[in-house]
Amino acid sequence: MTSVETSTTIGTRTSSTSDQMPAAAVTTRRVAASTLPSKSSTKSVLDGGVNAAEVVGAATSPEATWSLVRNVSPGPVTQPCTRAGSPAAATVGTRPHSRAATAATTASRIVRAAATGAGMQTSSARAASNWMTRLHHLRRRRRPRGGDRRMRPGPGPVGTLGRSYEHVPHPTEAGHGMNSTVEELDGNKVKVSVSVEETEFDKDIDAAFKRIAQEVNLPGFRRGKAPRKLLEARLGAGVAREEALREALPKYYADAVTEHDVDVIAAPELEITGGQEEGPVEFEAIVEVRPVVTVPGYDGLKVTMPSPEPSDEEIQNQIDRMRNLDATVEVVDRAAAEGDTVVIDIVGTLDGEEQDGLTTDDYSYELGSGIITPEVDEQLTGAEAGDELDFDATHPDEDEERQLHFAITVKEVKAKVLPELTDEWASENSDFDTVEELENDLRTRMVEVRKAQGAGELQEKVGQALAKLVDLELPEALVSMELNNRLQDLAMRLQAQGLELEQYLMMTGRSQEQLVDELREAAETASRVDLGLRAVAAAEKIDCSDDELDAEIESVAERVGEKPAKVRQQLERNDQIPAVRSDITKRKALEWLLDHVEIVDENGDPVDRSLYETDEEDEQDDG
Repeated sequence: MTSVETSTTIGTRTSSTSDQMPAAAVTTRRVAASTLPSKSSTKSVLDGGVNAAEVVGAATSPEATWSLVRNVSPGPVTQPCTRAGSPAAATVGTRPHSRAATAATTASRIVRAAATGAGMQTSSARAASNWMTRLHHLRRRRRPRGGDRRMRPGPGPVGTLGRSYEHVPHPTEAGHGMNSTVEELDGNKVKVSVSVEETEFDKDIDAAFKRIAQEVNLPGFRRGKAPRKLLEARLGAGVAREEALREALPKYYADAVTEHDVDVIAAPELEITGGQEEGPVEFEAIVEVRPVVTVPGYDGLKVTMPSPEPSDEEIQNQIDRMRNLDATVEVVDRAAAEGDTVVIDIVGTLDGEEQDGLTTDDYSYELGSGIITPEVDEQLTGAEAGDELDFDATHPDEDEERQLHFAITVKEVKAKVLPELTDEWASENSDFDTVEELENDLRTRMVEVRKAQGAGELQEKVGQALAKLVDLELPEALVSMELNNRLQDLAMRLQAQGLELEQYLMMTGRSQEQLVDELREAAETASRVDLGLRAVAAAEKIDCSDDELDAEIESVAERVGEKPAKVRQQLERNDQIPAVRSDITKRKALEWLLDHVEIVDENGDPVDRSLYETDEEDEQDDG
């Protein structure tokens, strides 16, 4: 097969309820999804007032990102409305990408969408156990139509994987008095132009007056019952029109983006061009879209993997560890070596004063343990019984500039003596009658462990190799979404363990900037993997069939303890079916790469790929 270059735009539509609303611009009720991981709900991401628009657009530096994340860990967190799936979930810092992992991703998406749709909050973004409670609330509560006027605009829904909007003006009738066109611009941007008929927009004005009526008191009328004409006479038409613009434009923008399958990755720059005072409403939104990539050479990837077959030396080391448990210690007449136990009298001083804890007699010290100072081990190596050692050593406290002084007398050298490796020993210390049977069992178990570990490692290396083929400067919006998602995921995981980010940093000895830099590197690689998988799917004409979608929904239903029909209904209600299809398609693209990648060992010799197949894959092949 020759390498294929594809210029097909592949995107993932992951739309869900969101309530972002700027004071002077527009928000979307559906939020776009970055491909790899999700983006957070455009409702309040947390009680502290951080919203998804800020997540997507603001955190472009470690300082800005950290100011966001510091507020994530304390307090309840609104469920992120959607996760666009981990296209290479076992690649570069993500979880293993398998059917089970994709089902888990979809289950997480349903739970998050349900929680967001109901306006609920929970402490764990992955807590599928509350599915029935959330579904119950979702049935009872209507999704809000408008947005929170305090928030800035967020990205809208994005195109389905394998579909692309035409890169020319393309008018459409949305079925509700709205016309829209999409025009491609330079720099991975498009201009979405929307025109709403006056009669259609008047419905939004009427809805705005009803909301205003709930907030004002007029003599002779109960709250919320004042007629529109009276309110218009008292307050003026401009108040309701401004309210309608703020509340309805997100819906029209989202409808246009969905209609054209525009694969947006950032918040739009919106400008109202007509109808602010009267008449039809017209506006333009310039928004960044996912870049088109080519991946020549994806069908010739080569990765180096260690063979899962253990060597004879590795098997022997495992047996020696078992024998070491039955080892005895005997005095030997030779120089001390690593692993020996030396009996010593030791005096440690600092400026001539003996130090507590460093002065004792007949102390048994295991050579090579390094529990005192490195210099002690160096001096004792090669020493024999009767030797007297006198030397200086660096103080273990880094802030202490003075040196320690040691005076050590070696009294005995003891060595471990392992029991003889016989069938009798094997039968007494294992479930096997002979050494050969024990060795065979160890070999089998080591292969199984390495296969399980190797499957994830292989996916990671394939993802890294694919990422190198995606040769373009990544849009900052794409990386920022992934980075912020990883930061929020980390904060929520820590919160589930009762920890805050500051505590975690202190425990790991890292600074805020170091953490953000580490996550940014992984976010950039993951973004490249995502783009690469999309291109592979398009080039190889890989898509998601209806049967595969049904199987995915059934798997999710089993995980959350619900009927498949209800799970499908929930996904459809939150516009998540395209996202699930996208997840499956990208998973299949990764599986295609795993089936075609060349695997070699450290010596460049071919490695049987079946050695890295997991039990799950074996069952699929058998089926």
